[in-house]
Amino acid sequence: MSVEQIYLYVLLIVGAATILYVFFGDVVEGIGEGIPFLNPAILLAFVTLTSATGYVLEVLTNWNSFLVLAASVVVGLIVDILLYFFVLLPMSSAEVSLAYTDESLAGKVAKVITPIPSNGFGEIVIDSVSGLLHKRATGYDNEDIDYGKEVLVIDVKEGTFLVREYEAFDFNKK
Repeated sequence: MSVEQIYLYVLLIVGAATILYVFFGDVVEGIGEGIPFLNPAILLAFVTLTSATGYVLEVLTNWNSFLVLAASVVVGLIVDILLYFFVLLPMSSAEVSLAYTDESLAGKVAKVITPIPSNGFGEIVIDSVSGLLHKRATGYDNEDIDYGKEVLVIDVKEGTFLVREYEAFDFNKK
C-alpha cells in the first residue's frame, strides 16, 4: 500500500467520522470540557487537515515522506488552532437562543393592540429577539386597558397574560 493511499484512507475514514459527529455529537458532548484540545471537533479537524495536506503533498511534490508528514502536521496544527480560536471558541460562548416560554415573558413590557375590557380579553404585543409576539391578555385586577397603552406582564395563567398598566419610573420627578 502506498503512502498516498494511507493518507486517502485516513481522510475518508475521518471524514465519515466527522459526518457522524455532526449528527451524533451530543452523545460525546462532555469529552472536551476540561482540556479544550481533546474536543472531538478539534481532533477530527486536525486529523482531516493533516491527512488531506499529506495526500496533496505526496501527489504534487517529490518530497520525502517524512518531510511531507512533518509539513502536514504543521499545516494541520496551524489551521486547527486558527479554527479553534476564531470559530469554535466564539461559537461556544455565544448562547443566544430564540426559544422562549410564556413564563419567561413575565416582567416584560408590552403594548395593547386590542383593548382589554374588564372581565374580558384583549391582545398585547411583546417585542423580543424572536420578533413580535402576539398574546391574549386580561387585566390583572380585571380593569379596562385602552388600545396603545404600555402594560407590564405580571403573570401567565393557562396561556393568558395577566397585565397591569405600565408607568415608567421617572428619576427626575420630585
